[in-house]
Amino acid sequence: MKPQESAENYLEAIFMLGNAGSGVRSVDIAKELGYSKPSVSIAMKNLRENSYITIDGDGFISLTKSGLKIAKTMYERHTLISDWLISLGVDKETALCDACKIEHDISEQSFKALKKHIRG
Repeated sequence: MKPQESAENYLEAIFMLGNAGSGVRSVDIAKELGYSKPSVSIAMKNLRENSYITIDGDGFISLTKSGLKIAKTMYERHTLISDWLISLGVDKETALCDACKIEHDISEQSFKALKKHIRG
C-alpha cells in the first residue's frame, strides 16, 4: 500500500537527517519540517505501526527496509526534479517547492521517462 504524501515527506526527512550524520529524533523532524512536536509524534506512531520506522529506547528513529525504499525514491525524485527546474531558470526556492509537489504525484513511468531525458 502506498503511503500518503505526508508520510512520504516524513520518511524523506528522516532519510536526509540521518544522512547528515547524527541520530534522528522526533524533535529534529519537527524542526526540519516546521511541524509541532505533537503532530510529529502522531506521525511517528503511524509510521511505526505501518512498519516504516523503528524507534529505539532512547527515541532514535531508524527507517526499516520498506521505509528506506520510499525515502530514497522521494529523495531521488525531489533532487532530480528540483535540479532540473533550477537548470531551466526557475529560482531555487520555487524549484524546491514545486519539486516537493511533483514528486508525490508523478507516475513511475513518467518519472523514469523524465529521468532518462534529463540524464540523456
